[in-house]
Amino acid sequence: MGPIEQSAGKPALAGEASEGGPGALLLHGLAGSPVEMHHLSRCLRQAGFTVHVPVIPGYAFGTRADPFDTGAWEQWVAYASGALDTLSQRHGRIYVAGLCIGAVLALRLAMVRPERIRAMSLISTTLHHDGWATPWYRKVVRLAGHTPLRRHVKLHERFPYGLKNERLRQRVARAMHTEGSSAAGAEFLPLSGMHQSYRLSWAVRRDIGLVTTPSLVLHALDDDVASTRSAEFVARNIDTREVRTVLYRESYHILTMDNDKDAVADETIGFFQRHGAQGSSRQQRRSRSERQSALPPDALPPDINTWMPGFGPEPATDDARKEPLDLELPSGVAQL
Repeated sequence: MGPIEQSAGKPALAGEASEGGPGALLLHGLAGSPVEMHHLSRCLRQAGFTVHVPVIPGYAFGTRADPFDTGAWEQWVAYASGALDTLSQRHGRIYVAGLCIGAVLALRLAMVRPERIRAMSLISTTLHHDGWATPWYRKVVRLAGHTPLRRHVKLHERFPYGLKNERLRQRVARAMHTEGSSAAGAEFLPLSGMHQSYRLSWAVRRDIGLVTTPSLVLHALDDDVASTRSAEFVARNIDTREVRTVLYRESYHILTMDNDKDAVADETIGFFQRHGAQGSSRQQRRSRSERQSALPPDALPPDINTWMPGFGPEPATDDARKEPLDLELPSGVAQL
């Protein structure tokens, strides 16, 4: 897959590079690993992309001896930004996909490097930890992040581990309990890292109007970690009309591994192709997501949004920005 590895403090690309072709930068979740993005990476490579996954020190699982030594979110962004710049030197067309906090990192990259990114796929964006499996004490723990306790408190992963697929969930649970990590990430999240993710999310929410990159917003209706509130906030408030939102019924948080992983890959590739990534063999066939979607990608002009729950006829302006609360799902929303 050719991950991006650290070299002399700066990201250096490993693996082959096809000059001039489309490049894709994939950002996994906090305390996760490139394995979370393996299926999407493989599909993108089959579609003609050169794919790279940065292993960000402190952010990725196992990159430092002390798991609480996560660094600041600004360092995460700087490393990902360096990876993006390096990738841009080899490829004229760059696309970014992020999962969970990786999607929040992608949004921040779009703010600081808007000229580098052709389009983004934001998967299970987590600006708020308000999914149905979120423990009641999460808000108390968040306050503890402002104290020295953040260097000691571990937030252990909980059922259903972001997965609706029972067979995969059982494998992940066994791996976490016996090995301390799994394909779905580490057994626990250090509070120091969660504290930095909260700070990053706050900064992204504050500056969301700076994002002008065409964006694909993918989210599970029953996300156990982050409700559709985060996805809707992004789709409503980024400063571009080129937004497509798709909701999935058969998965939980980790869409890149769960039951809808093929549909997620198809949507991502199709959206990237609409924004300049050509030459894919997959482009010649209708994807599974296109067949099932209420509003197929090819039926949408580039400047039309696929609306999320509660959306009105126009995107929100800077003066009318708000976060939705209790919303209903209209029939016009693309959902799988």
